[in-house]
Amino acid sequence: MELLIRDMNEMYAREIICWRYEEPYDFYNNELSDENMREFMENPYFAIINTHKELIGFYCTGSAAKVPKGRDDNAYSDGYIDIGIGMNPTLTGQGFGTMFFSFIIKNIQQEYSMPLRLTVAQFNKRAIYLYEKLGFVKDLEFSTPTEFITMLKKV
Repeated sequence: MELLIRDMNEMYAREIICWRYEEPYDFYNNELSDENMREFMENPYFAIINTHKELIGFYCTGSAAKVPKGRDDNAYSDGYIDIGIGMNPTLTGQGFGTMFFSFIIKNIQQEYSMPLRLTVAQFNKRAIYLYEKLGFVKDLEFSTPTEFITMLKKV
């Protein structure tokens, strides 16, 4: 499957916000609201589509990829590009994660020559396994009360 990056638009943002994940991943479900639409439209979010123009997922960078409580706990030192990702729930758990996230990493590393950092909920073992497989290592932990970990990937 060939993947393409597109600028976020209202149609993609609305679809992403309305995605519904099964437990325990329902933690990532959102509600369609003006605030959530602004989050996607006013921050560096990008849509990932396939050649059939189907929405596969998204990624974001910078402060949009940080958990606010982590900032309060000093989990985010300078010198890293923060990234956040989300995959269409109809595609999760089917072995597409490596291709999807590798594509995102490659594109971010072409734009930035800095190490990468991501934040993941500690219960999300499936994502953590993928991130470790692609060279990320666990760094810090913090609670919101949800337990999160940051993971780093050197250039």
